[in-house]
Amino acid sequence: MKNKGLIFSVGVVVVILVGSFIAFELGKRDAGSAQSEEKKTLSILQYVSHPSLDDIRQGVEDGLAQSGYKEGENLELEFQNGQDQSKLATMSQQLVEGNPDALVGIATPAVQSLANETSDIPIMLGAIADPVGSDLVDSMERPGGNMTGVSNQVPIDQQLDLAKELLPEAKTMGILYSSSEDNAKPQVVEAEKEAKKQDFKTERYAVPSSNEIQQTIQAMDDVDFIYIPNDNTMANAMSTIVNEADKKNIPIIPSVDIMVEEGGVATVGIDQHELGVKTGEMTADILNGDDPAKTPVYVYDEGETYVNQKQVEKYNIDLPKNLEDEAEFIDR
Repeated sequence: MKNKGLIFSVGVVVVILVGSFIAFELGKRDAGSAQSEEKKTLSILQYVSHPSLDDIRQGVEDGLAQSGYKEGENLELEFQNGQDQSKLATMSQQLVEGNPDALVGIATPAVQSLANETSDIPIMLGAIADPVGSDLVDSMERPGGNMTGVSNQVPIDQQLDLAKELLPEAKTMGILYSSSEDNAKPQVVEAEKEAKKQDFKTERYAVPSSNEIQQTIQAMDDVDFIYIPNDNTMANAMSTIVNEADKKNIPIIPSVDIMVEEGGVATVGIDQHELGVKTGEMTADILNGDDPAKTPVYVYDEGETYVNQKQVEKYNIDLPKNLEDEAEFIDR
């Protein structure tokens, strides 16, 4: 009987020890899991509010979520919207002082402002037309600093091919852009070069602010159509541009899908939400440890064709069969 009692006691002790060991190991595993789920911090600075940039910002958050980073779970997100370029410096300083794991700048002025505040925290380019020309990266293939991301460099050659196809009688193209935006100027030069290939004459119409747009368009007496590069000031004032151009029966070929939705005739462009998603996915890679200096800036090779059906009808434009089958139609 004594032996049976001893055996029972030893068995109890063994069970307790094994149970304690298992609990200890599970505790370590839980601690490791909690550590792997440590929250990352991300700050986003957007230049201004307009549908195009708003779509990009939403895309960034969607891309992060698809990559496993969800706000309130394993991601702490701070967002600032400049609304005015004069506020960008103060907002950038505040965001950098918060020492986030990464920053996202939406539009060139926002990224430039963030770059002035830090060369250490990774900065993701969201909607930057010319990262090299804006002195943000050394090259598209090897950025070389603390920045990488997605370029919204538009396919100007494809856009003017489309203009020629839709407006075969057009002779003169007016280029409407903001003189205060660095990202617009190289696009104007590129548009002039591509216009020569299509036998378009070009006239530059640079405006210092959106307040000058109305009278500028009123002075376009010899322009057959207006071309608008990827320009935040123009995008933000698209309703004014369309109203004035419609009064003078001048069709508009813009650079962005949202601007077609707001009254442009057509374009070959990049889906702004999808651009944001790609930026969010690349941001997740940086949060996971990728080096921005060695991560190539992503550039879209081809755009999608967007057509505003109502504007096509307004200007009595005959659509080629291939566009009827392939384009995405937008009704205003």
